[in-house]
Amino acid sequence: MARKAPNHNPLAPSSTLLCKLGSIAVHADELLSPGGHEFDKVELATRLADPEVKAWIVEMTKLALLPVKRN
Repeated sequence: MARKAPNHNPLAPSSTLLCKLGSIAVHADELLSPGGHEFDKVELATRLADPEVKAWIVEMTKLALLPVKRN
């Protein structure tokens, strides 16, 4: 029998997700700074592709707490 994934509250993220979101913020700030580096762009892409981050973005968008992507 398949185990059901626990329900997660996107408004109370796990400590690992908070670290990933914090990393996104720091690398975005670094990338946009005058000394921005290609490393920051790569790290942003890596963090944004993380399944936990992607799932959180979907849930927060469903709650209308994040902007809808323009695509």
